[in-house]
Amino acid sequence: MSDDHRYMARALQLAARGLYSTDPNPRVGCVLVKDGAVIGEGWHARAGEPHAEVHALRAAGAAAAGATAYVSLEPCSHQGRTPPCCDALVEAGVARVVAALEDPNPKVSGEGLARLRAAGITTEAGLLAAEAEALNPGFCKRMRTGLPWVRVKLAMSLDGSTAMASGESQWITGEHARRDVQRLRARSSAIVTGSGTLLADDPSLNVRLGAEDLNGMAPVRQPLRVVLDRRLRTPPEARLLQQEGPVLILTASDDGAATRALQAVGAEVAPCAESEQGLNLEAVLLTLAARECNEVLVESGPTLAGAFVQAGLVDELIVYLAPHLMGADARGLLHLPGLVRMEQRIELEIQDIRAVGRDWRIRARPRARPL
Repeated sequence: MSDDHRYMARALQLAARGLYSTDPNPRVGCVLVKDGAVIGEGWHARAGEPHAEVHALRAAGAAAAGATAYVSLEPCSHQGRTPPCCDALVEAGVARVVAALEDPNPKVSGEGLARLRAAGITTEAGLLAAEAEALNPGFCKRMRTGLPWVRVKLAMSLDGSTAMASGESQWITGEHARRDVQRLRARSSAIVTGSGTLLADDPSLNVRLGAEDLNGMAPVRQPLRVVLDRRLRTPPEARLLQQEGPVLILTASDDGAATRALQAVGAEVAPCAESEQGLNLEAVLLTLAARECNEVLVESGPTLAGAFVQAGLVDELIVYLAPHLMGADARGLLHLPGLVRMEQRIELEIQDIRAVGRDWRIRARPRARPL
């Protein structure tokens, strides 16, 4: 591995420390190198706090003059919650900046590197770009398309069932898989469920892990919990309304009394456009993107999960496969009406399969259909 690759890999390793805490900002790491030695490192921990480059420059001090900065994302050029990082690099006198990925944020989008070049700094971009994007799929997608990255989490038996005919579903998977789901929640901006799941299971949908459970990374914040409730059936005593963290209920109902009762226990109730099947799911995602949600985790029953899939709004499926059988009368994984011919099947590309305790986790992405 060349030195450039080695130092950029380290920058990405540092960036990953912000996996559970930087939202809505991207996860970014920076390594400063001079005369073959690392003189400063940094990573972005939380929105509103200094960016990775600033931490690395502070660690390096005056030695940063003439150094090479390896940054996992193009240094910002605009005044956001913090000052532009490209200005800090220019002021420190770095000689070269290597960025893994050009910033997809249209406020930056090459402008940061251009300003560095205008100041006489050598710039390069594209080294380990795929790895940098994989660390920030939601931020990159939201900046490019205006929609968040959508994961649908599913758990099933070996014969493809998610619940017994009676509706009993706890627990399909083992403890290790359930803790893995907690980590998915911790990295998500929002968790989406439907009113049917809320009424049937009364879930909390919160994160119950601390930094000690997340490889020592920064403490988690509770994601926004979102209930799609067209008829506003959510009871004020629902468990998720008794837990710490924000709750948003999207509805097409104008029931003022129900709205006030939910607001009284801390929920935010907001209108959402309808479709023939229920709430308009693209409108739901646009609402969440407007709230700077990068990664959205759908934890719901087969009807809502299937609707997201059939609407073409799912970027990733996370399926936990448990080693048991639940029988012919058990409930299926996804409700996908209208698929009657092989040519209509929804093809997936398996990205990863690994053991999680006694269960298996399959990560898959819908395959793009040819035009």
